[in-house]
Amino acid sequence: MTLAAGALFGLTAACTDTGANYQPIIDGPVGPNYNNDLAQCQQLAASKPVLDSGSAGQAAIGAGVGAATAAIVEDTGSNIGKGAAVGALVGLTSNAINNDQQRANIVKSCMRSRGYNVVG
Repeated sequence: MTLAAGALFGLTAACTDTGANYQPIIDGPVGPNYNNDLAQCQQLAASKPVLDSGSAGQAAIGAGVGAATAAIVEDTGSNIGKGAAVGALVGLTSNAINNDQQRANIVKSCMRSRGYNVVG
């Protein structure tokens, strides 16, 4: 498996039960509308994209850092492209993880606004 494929696999695996799919821990009883409320809050969170306008900037920064690191460490141009590619993946992954956390926070806030005592 290439490094790029491994990073993509790791990102995909890490996001399966997070973000818009987040299920908050509720302290106390839940009413009969809980499942409906949760589904609506998750749908709201899903409207925020995992990759957004900041993704390109993060990829560019990561590519620059990766290329510079490869140039400094290798002191040749042979691995600058690979360093840039790895850096871009790191930048995209970082942005996606941040946005995914924001999606989970949307679910929490939405559930709190509906009267649930969300823990965490």
